[in-house]
Amino acid sequence: MKFTFTCKKVSLNDSIKEYAEKKISKLDRYFREDADALVTFSVEKGHRCVVEITIRSGSTLFRAQEDSRDGDMRGAIDAACSTIDRQIRKNKTRLSKRLRQEALVPAVPAEFDVSEETEFQVVRTKRVAVKPMSEDEAILQMNLLDHDFFVYRNTDDVISIVYRRKNGGYGLLETDGVEEE
Repeated sequence: MKFTFTCKKVSLNDSIKEYAEKKISKLDRYFREDADALVTFSVEKGHRCVVEITIRSGSTLFRAQEDSRDGDMRGAIDAACSTIDRQIRKNKTRLSKRLRQEALVPAVPAEFDVSEETEFQVVRTKRVAVKPMSEDEAILQMNLLDHDFFVYRNTDDVISIVYRRKNGGYGLLETDGVEEE
């Protein structure tokens, strides 16, 4: 597994990075091909340590963001690794069907087995008109509706989504109109 480390508002010694590398490398057993791990460390509001781990294996992304309120970066690393481990185990059948059969190791040891959801349950379907508007108008509309995201058509006639980020601020997703095969 290839690692990329990013530190925001914090400088870490090599022992924390080595610890993260050791813990995340244990997830490598699930992948047949080489995976890339992006690990971001940050400190927010005093002593709240936040670790975000994103693993890319082929076209599949696994992401976890965990924090430790007591200033323990290692605890946040452990929690994020556990979250990704649970994601993989919970969705192992779907992942093996979606990915090439060889992309994910099919046999997960029994001691790690977790009950898997049999199917996704859509509990509500809603049709919305995707109206053209600016990014600022979309954020305003999202806030007025008290939603966490809002779908709109931007001024370039591209379907976009604005969303409220957990750590504050807003995110923007723009579609490119090109379908991946």
